[in-house]
Amino acid sequence: MIEIKELCTKLGEFRLDDINVAIDKNEFFVLMGPTGAGKTVLLEAITGLIPVQKGCIYVGGKNVTTLSPEKRGVGIVYQDYSLFPHMTVRENITFGLRYNKIKKETAKERLNRLVKNLSLENLLNRLPTNLSGGENQRVSLARALMIEPLVLLLDEPLSALDPRFREEIREDLKKLHKDSDTTFLMVTHDFAEAISLADRVAVMNEGRIEQTGTTEEIFRKPCSTFVADFVGMKNLFAVHFSGTEARINGLEIDIGYTPPQRCSYIAIRPEDIVLSVKKLDSSMRNSFCGVIKALIDRGLYYEVWMEAANTVFKATITKRSLFELSLREGMNIFFSFKATAVHIF
Repeated sequence: MIEIKELCTKLGEFRLDDINVAIDKNEFFVLMGPTGAGKTVLLEAITGLIPVQKGCIYVGGKNVTTLSPEKRGVGIVYQDYSLFPHMTVRENITFGLRYNKIKKETAKERLNRLVKNLSLENLLNRLPTNLSGGENQRVSLARALMIEPLVLLLDEPLSALDPRFREEIREDLKKLHKDSDTTFLMVTHDFAEAISLADRVAVMNEGRIEQTGTTEEIFRKPCSTFVADFVGMKNLFAVHFSGTEARINGLEIDIGYTPPQRCSYIAIRPEDIVLSVKKLDSSMRNSFCGVIKALIDRGLYYEVWMEAANTVFKATITKRSLFELSLREGMNIFFSFKATAVHIF
C-alpha cells in the first residue's frame, strides 16, 4: 500500500538518508525511535509537507512523490489535534469533503458511522475549546478518516493525553483499524502502544532506519547495539566467543550454540534474569554469584544492579519479591538465566 524507496530529504541541519520501507494494505505499522530520530520528518515527507530530494514515495502503487498533499490519498493526525477552533465538531469532521467530493448519501453514512464508533453523538455542535483532550483527539481521528484515505499517518496521537484517555483512544484505534481498509502508520515513543497495536515496527535513529520487523523480533532479537539499548536490553556486553560460550572478564556464559563469526555482542533482558539468595537447582545453564551494587526504585518494580567479575548485570524484580528476599546493597546474590535468554549480534 505504501512503499518508500531510497528516500532522502533535508530539513535545516537534519537529514533523512536512504529510507526504504514497504507497508502492506491495512497493516498497522509503528515507527519508533528517540527524540530527533526523524520520525515526524518522515511522516511530513510522506504527506508532501516537506520536499523530497531523492527517492520515491508510492501510495496504492501510484508514485505520489511530486503530488500536492491533498492529491496523495494520505491523512494525518497530530498529537495537538490541529482542529479549527472556530468550527463545530461536525464542521471539523466534514472539512475535508470540500477537497474530496463524494455523494451526499455516502458522506452521511460515513459521518454517522465514525460518529458512532468514536462516541461523538452528543458533541457535534460543540467547539473544540469545550472538549477534553480525549474528545478532541477523537474528532481529529474522525476528520482524518472522513475522506477514507489510503494511508492514515498518526504522529504520537496519544502522547498528550492522560492515562485514562490514552487507553480509550488506543482501543478506538484498534477498532477503527479493524473496521477499515486504511493502512495505519503511527509514530510513538511508547512500547506498550507498539506492542498493543502494531503488526510490524521500524526503529529509527539519526535519520536512518535501524531495523524493521514484528514487535517480537524488535524486542527479542535486536540487530544492533542501538536497537538493543532502545528496547530496554540493559545487559549489553561486548564479548569474545569460544564455541558455545560468550566470555567476558573471566565469566563464561553458555549461549547453547556456536554463533556466526561476525557476532561480537550479547544482550539479555533484565526481566529474564532470576534472582535467589541460594544457588538454584534448575535447568538454567547460566548461574553466577554477585554482589548487589544498587537497588533502584522504578515505581512499579525495582531494578537490581549486581557485579560479578567486574561486570554489572541488571535485573528487574517486583517490590514484593524484593522484600521477601530481604535484598540490600552489599549482600551476595545469585542470578541465573537460560541460554535462550541470551541474544547475540
